[in-house]
Order: sequence, then structure tokens, then C-alpha cells
Amino acid sequence: MRILRTAFWGLVALCLVILGLANRGMVTLRVLPEGLSGLFGVSPDIDMPLYAVILIGVALGLMIGFLWEWLREHKYRAAARRRARDAERLEREVDRLRHEKHEGDDEVLALLDAPAQPARG
Repeated sequence: MRILRTAFWGLVALCLVILGLANRGMVTLRVLPEGLSGLFGVSPDIDMPLYAVILIGVALGLMIGFLWEWLREHKYRAAARRRARDAERLEREVDRLRHEKHEGDDEVLALLDAPAQPARG
């Protein structure tokens, strides 16, 4: 599996290098169209290779998608936290009730009735 993953990422890197070599011409990125930049008197623009524009666009798209998905899944994470909190509360209540059940009994019998605790190490 590790060889397959390495081969996949090697292929992705090769494709990115080929993309960069094929699109290394310079392009001008403008924040505003020429008509609006003349109206405002400001024309912020930058010259960069086309492959950089493509890669930055893909990276921004991925980041926006990850953020959108993280926000969309908020309700599921909140429900999981709530269930974990409830499970912990119920475990404490079961332990408390188990100790109350054996309160006046012989300690040896109470230990025999108690479920086995996993070893912590």
C-alpha cells in the first residue's frame, strides 16, 4: 500500500511539473476590470506565471471546500460531544449505584460481584 501511495504522489508531482513547464508564460492578474479601475483611479495588478495562478486557484478552492465542510459538520461534532458527555455521566451513575448496592455487604462479596476492571498500564 505504501508503494502505491508513493507512486500516486510521484505521479501527481510529475503532472504538476509538466503543468508548470507548459504554462510558464506570464499573465497579469487584475483586481478590478479596466473600466472600474479607471473610475476608481486604482489598478492593483500583479504579473505571475500561469501555472502559479492555476495552483493558487486550486489551493484556495480546496481551503474554501475544507472550511465549508468543517462548518457543515458542526452539528455532527456537537452531537458526538453531547453523546460522549452523556455516556460518561451514565458510567459515573452506574459506578455510584454499584457502590450503593454493596454498601453494607462484606467487602469480599462486593469485590466478587463487581465486574472486572481492565488493567491500566
